[in-house]
Amino acid sequence: FPSPPAPKWFDGQRSTQNRQGTLTEYCYTLVNLPHKISRCLHVVNFFKVRHDDMNPVTDSQTKKPEVFLLPKDAKKNPTDITGPIVLQTYRAIADYEKSSTSEMALKAGDMVDVVEKSESGWWFCQVKNKRGWVPAAYLEPMDGPDESEEQEPNYAGEQYIVQKSYTAMEEDELTLKEGDTIEVIHKLLDGWWVIRKDETTGYYPSMYLQKAGEANTSVKSELRNRIAPPRRSTIRNAKSIHKQSRKLISQETYRRNSKKYIQSQRNMKENLQNKAKVLIEKNEQEENKPKAQPAVPPRP
Repeated sequence: FPSPPAPKWFDGQRSTQNRQGTLTEYCYTLVNLPHKISRCLHVVNFFKVRHDDMNPVTDSQTKKPEVFLLPKDAKKNPTDITGPIVLQTYRAIADYEKSSTSEMALKAGDMVDVVEKSESGWWFCQVKNKRGWVPAAYLEPMDGPDESEEQEPNYAGEQYIVQKSYTAMEEDELTLKEGDTIEVIHKLLDGWWVIRKDETTGYYPSMYLQKAGEANTSVKSELRNRIAPPRRSTIRNAKSIHKQSRKLISQETYRRNSKKYIQSQRNMKENLQNKAKVLIEKNEQEENKPKAQPAVPPRP
């Protein structure tokens, strides 16, 4: 048999189209081999017409591409193996020069397929035969300016511990030291999370944070040795294909809503304390109230 084209576990829409020509050439070579090969049972079964060939999937039945990785406990039975995973395609909004061998350079307008979206803000992408890490801030979705996967703010906050110090470079960032305890109120996909320290809010690199109570791992430690990804607000000459700009929440809005939440929690706590105090005082009054003396029975 001739050598088949190199397999790909992750396929984007463009790479799938490009490979059609390669597969056509391979099939042509295969059927033109000597009869003992081209007409053997394996080849005949390979080219046998299936139900899917007669009723191809329409565009309306095609699922929207998603980004995910195979789980560790995935079935190893060959009958359970499916086709390549279809990835989401993003567009580069500006040129990016890589600073390490594990990264990938970009040109404005490049179409990339996202293999993995890391919370750190560094996404693993591929362009044709190249693969590497890219800052999420340099990429925009094709459907619209906003990320459908982005979470809403959680003003209750999640407690995290600072694992690496960082000095603020912009006015809306926070300067923290290793060991500080903070609350994360908004997890953003570009790796810059909105955090709360006391009543102050600001951006901080998520890769320098660790959830309280979680054990440290070698992967997390290695990740913290890298520099934080750039923020979109610092990118020069960014060019989007979308007419509308991204929906951004200002730090003033974060602070105002955060203060409202904290104040509501304090009021709730005070109300509970006041109710408890009233009950205690009422019980004390009942206990201190003089008991009625039994009536003296009349003499016979």
